[in-house]
Amino acid sequence: MTTELSTPLNDIVEATGRAVAADPAQATVVFRAAGTPEGTVGSAIALGRYTVQVDEPPALGGEGSAPNPVEVYLASLISCQVVTYRFWAQRLGVTIDDLAIEAEGDLDVRGFFGLDDTVRPGFQAVRVTVRVSGPESAERYAELQRAVDEHCPVLDLTTGRTPVETTLIAQ
Repeated sequence: MTTELSTPLNDIVEATGRAVAADPAQATVVFRAAGTPEGTVGSAIALGRYTVQVDEPPALGGEGSAPNPVEVYLASLISCQVVTYRFWAQRLGVTIDDLAIEAEGDLDVRGFFGLDDTVRPGFQAVRVTVRVSGPESAERYAELQRAVDEHCPVLDLTTGRTPVETTLIAQ
């Protein structure tokens, strides 16, 4: 990876900054997804021109034919961390020779199954391990981590509050 400050990612930021300065409405992007059931508890999720299959393991009523929703979340978190590390490394001029990220989460199924309403249905904890190597000092990589943690959209979905409005259309 590079330490150059004039990089394709930095060029994108500069172009976006100019566009947003001229018209602040250009800062908002809407992402969409739609899903339909498949199998016993699986689903097919349409994401633009892509389709992602999601299922549950047999222990949770599925066929184990695809990752389950919380695994998809972990994949989303890791992929967002990867791109955010690469982006901010370029922004900060930090050289990364190698980057690997792992995540794991603890889920107590009593919350999902309604066996104990005091238990959250989602992860009780998520642990992310980032392995980064290169010529920079530990302090520079810590600076990079702080920038990533402050700017990673999927991490923000977990650590911040995002209002969600659900509309039910019963026909």
